[in-house]
Amino acid sequence: MEVLTTSEMERADRLTIAAGTPGFSLMLSAGQAVAAAAMDLVEEGPILVVCGPGNNGGDGFVAAAELAAQGREVSVILMCERDALQGDAASAARGWKFPVLPFTPQAIGRPALIIDALFGAGLSRPVTGEPHDVIAAINANGAPVLAVDLPSGINGTTAAVMGIAVRATETVTFFRKKPAHLLLPGRQHCGQVRLADIGIDPQVLGEIKPQAFENEPELWHSRFPVPRIDGHKYARGHVLAVSGDMTATGAARMAARAALRAGAGLVTLASPRDALMVNATALTAVMVRAADTAIEFGELLGDKRYNTCIIGPGAGVNERTRDVVFTALSAQRHLVLDADALTSFADAPARLFEQIRALPDAQVVLTPHEGEFPRLFSDLSNKHPGRSKLERVRDAAARCGAVVLLKGADTTVAAPDGRAAIAANAPPWLATAGAGDVLAGIIAGLLAQGVPAFEAACIGVWMHGETGSEAGPGLIAEDLTETLPAVFRRLYDGFGIEY
Repeated sequence: MEVLTTSEMERADRLTIAAGTPGFSLMLSAGQAVAAAAMDLVEEGPILVVCGPGNNGGDGFVAAAELAAQGREVSVILMCERDALQGDAASAARGWKFPVLPFTPQAIGRPALIIDALFGAGLSRPVTGEPHDVIAAINANGAPVLAVDLPSGINGTTAAVMGIAVRATETVTFFRKKPAHLLLPGRQHCGQVRLADIGIDPQVLGEIKPQAFENEPELWHSRFPVPRIDGHKYARGHVLAVSGDMTATGAARMAARAALRAGAGLVTLASPRDALMVNATALTAVMVRAADTAIEFGELLGDKRYNTCIIGPGAGVNERTRDVVFTALSAQRHLVLDADALTSFADAPARLFEQIRALPDAQVVLTPHEGEFPRLFSDLSNKHPGRSKLERVRDAAARCGAVVLLKGADTTVAAPDGRAAIAANAPPWLATAGAGDVLAGIIAGLLAQGVPAFEAACIGVWMHGETGSEAGPGLIAEDLTETLPAVFRRLYDGFGIEY
């Protein structure tokens, strides 16, 4: 589940080679893995391998020789002259006993499969000239494409498209995934990602100490909350959610219901008096209490059993929302800040960050989407090229002292200590009004049960994606809480937990 930047992956290679495994042995294993994937993709027909001047091209030469040895019809296009190749790539090219085709779009022809071994993960400058034209021709060809390590034109660390990039049907990568296999837009170019073992010892990770991970249950299994047979509702926390006025109550109700579904023992909605009847009529298991002002909200928090707050969904962008946030922080409650709670600090984010950082053990989660993120972190917005989503979220978490969750198809969670997780399980139909409110509620329900903020955010994101898949196309936000029990059952089964 570790995710390695291109520099970290290069270090893993170096450590393995220093421990006694020749680099060419790694290349042979990589090329053989590519050949095996190619055989799985197409059972017959000609295969074209497009090789670049570096080790990615060397992998391609090994794959070509392996496929030819298995009786497949194979051609190779090489970006440079053979005698320009160096090191392991030159050794691999010597294993290809046939001519190479000229590096032109016309040489591609009509293969049954194209193997893209042009640039791989280390590309750091825009693709121009003949490589640009060849990549455009690959994309226009119509044949399935198998990319080696990463589709050519994608930066492995930032996931950016460097001018143009191959659109692969499948990608074979080695040892561990790179950020670009998970982050957009890189992930959109990868197709199905196959992870191959090429002989790198996992113990090198102990020296590299990666802090980025794919958001999968193995990451947070040990922190997943399981009710005890002798437990009771008061042992599972009490969430206090903040409602907006009478015209904006639905978002907070969805968040509150999601917190209850996620396992909080009790959930109460703090409601303005003009919305009490609306909220009380629409809710059953969620309780309702009156709180028009931050002072009244603080009086509710005088009850120490309210250990977690959700502020933001439908709360309104105003001074009351800011004051309620400061009240919750002063009371040192676990806290999820979403939507209006974030935008309410757009003119003074430093005030919010100062209050969060002042907490001795802050369990605070901020859940912006790309529209809200620059309101708090204007210099870290996606309008600044060259910064990956992973880097931006990490910088934001370090700055504010809270766990930051930047939503999207590649939702990324980061903690102030640098740990980060990237999710890749969200279906496209999850992008619907109110879905973020449900996510905030799930996270709050986990915080209430004592799950640390980073793990609560990661679990919440993963479960949110799974509920979207469970509900299926056409879902609306209200469906998500109703599919949570099915997701819990799958997790319990996977973890071997009896229920």
